[in-house]
Order: sequence, then C-alpha cells, then structure tokens
Amino acid sequence: MTELSLPPMLEDLRKTTGARDMDFEMYEAFEHPDETAWWYRLWTGNKEVDGSGFRFFGTEASGGYTGLWLVREGRTLTEQPVVFLGSEGERAVMAADVGAFLWLVAQGYGPCEAMGWSDGPCEPDPDALETARRYAPDARRDPEEILGRAREEFPDFHEYIDAQCR
Repeated sequence: MTELSLPPMLEDLRKTTGARDMDFEMYEAFEHPDETAWWYRLWTGNKEVDGSGFRFFGTEASGGYTGLWLVREGRTLTEQPVVFLGSEGERAVMAADVGAFLWLVAQGYGPCEAMGWSDGPCEPDPDALETARRYAPDARRDPEEILGRAREEFPDFHEYIDAQCR
C-alpha cells in the first residue's frame, strides 16, 4: 500500500488555519489511491487511467483537488509540483514544489486565488507564515512569481491532462 502520511511540512501547514476565508481544506493524509483512481477516471472520462501520477491532499468547495504531480522522477514528494484540478476541468500548476506552495498559502493564496477566482488574497494565518519560514526560508517570493515560475517550469501540464481525457 502507498504511504498516505503527509510530509511534515504539509502536516504542519494542515494544522494551521491557512488563511481566513480561504476556500481550501487539507486532508489529514494523502487521498487513498483507490479514491484517486475513481475520481480521476470520472474527471477525465477515461476508464483506463488511474491518477497514480498524483497524490491529492486537499480540496475546495466546488470539488476541485489540490495535490502533488509526481513528474520529477527520483525526487522526494516535497520536490514535486503542486497542481490544481478543478471540478469543471480547470487545471493549473500552482507551485514548483511544496516549499513554494507553503509561501502561496502563507500569503493568502489557495486554489481559488491561484486560479484568479477571487478578488485578491485571503488574510493569512501567522502560523502558516511561520510554517513557510521554518520549512522553506529560501523559497519566499511574491505569489505572482511563484505561480509564474511553476507554469513556466511545467508548460506541458495541460497537454499531459488533455492526453488522458476522453
């Protein structure tokens, strides 16, 4: 069975409130692969895929998933990009790694803010800021730079998803 425990940096972020009024809830562990396979097949309309290239760890109110895209072969979970797959087919690479994702949340950006669905950032929790400082002191950047770098580094994410959809 796949190890479902969150890495310490995500577990500590989960213990914070993230940001006041942010539409994002973290799971207590990574979603079980059977649940991921069920959802991903439904989401893509493709019964032959299983979503094993992802480890989902959170959701937002409309049912979109946030998780790790396991695209960096041989690298740790925290070195994988953080992606969002929305309930209506939206998708985005939010951060190049978990450290950058910590800084997004610490600055009030969850999936909805990253997708441009809100009027601006939420009010961050000081504990989320402390978590980002502790685990990723060198990853601090403005949210726009974090989002831009991630999308620039992984320009083929949309094509990867499109190739699996039916």
